[in-house]
Amino acid sequence: MNNYRTGPWLVALAAFLWAIDAPFRKYLTADLSSTTIVFMEHILIVIIVLVGLRPYLKEFKKLNWRGWLAIAFIGFGGSALATVLFTQSFHYVNPSVAILLQKIQPLVAILLAVIFLHERLNKKFWIWALLALAGAYIVSFPEISPQGLSFAGGTTGVLLALGAAGLWGGATVFGRYLLRDLTWQAITALRFISALIFLLVIQVYYGRLAEVGAASGQDWIFVFIVAIVAGFVSLLIYYRGLKYTSASIATLAELTFPMAAVVINWIFLDASLTFMQIIGSVVLLLAITKLSWVNINTAKEA
Repeated sequence: MNNYRTGPWLVALAAFLWAIDAPFRKYLTADLSSTTIVFMEHILIVIIVLVGLRPYLKEFKKLNWRGWLAIAFIGFGGSALATVLFTQSFHYVNPSVAILLQKIQPLVAILLAVIFLHERLNKKFWIWALLALAGAYIVSFPEISPQGLSFAGGTTGVLLALGAAGLWGGATVFGRYLLRDLTWQAITALRFISALIFLLVIQVYYGRLAEVGAASGQDWIFVFIVAIVAGFVSLLIYYRGLKYTSASIATLAELTFPMAAVVINWIFLDASLTFMQIIGSVVLLLAITKLSWVNINTAKEA
């Protein structure tokens, strides 16, 4: 049962690592487009995958058509398209709106987990789930009422943000589905490879391949750091944890991401850290602790 106790915390740790890239991305976006940065990351990660995880690639033979659809959804949708949609939404609506709408991601994942994975959610789950959502909201919006919250003229932006939330939520559920038949190493490898294919298409479509060649040595060093820590290592940890965590609980453990972003920005980017954000973080961590016990009880009942 130890795996089921630590599973949610591994997912939470992975989500925390996703935020470490903020200081590096701030530098990179000065010279490169967002899609080019992500494309460069995936080039480096796929090289690592082909060297270190090649033995696990043979597991793709186990996949039926449903499995391949799940891989396509995770790689094309969860890894690449969701990021593009979320970034594009900022052009149409205030970032506060996009971030607020992104908070429906756990609700999407929970709904899909019930439909596709037949996960059963008891009263205790809902109590701690609501507390986790409240904690994450306070971390993101310590003033409680988001500043500059306006939906005026932003229908396109709202749809883009909702689309990103749906894709990210679905990626958690379909990742859990694939872990029934594949190892966590294999899913990590297949996700990055499929995402690279999609990102290559995007780069060609927008005519941005030349940006890769124009990247400086410093750019590549920062991309390498992001690719290793916030990309390859974090996703290995994520799928290791997801192997022993129900999708409905994993999506809530992922809420450590906004908490980590606040901490990283406070340490490296001189952003403010308020008392309310500290309270929200404590509430979130308490909820994840309780959800880890719910995860154990769910495993015992299975």
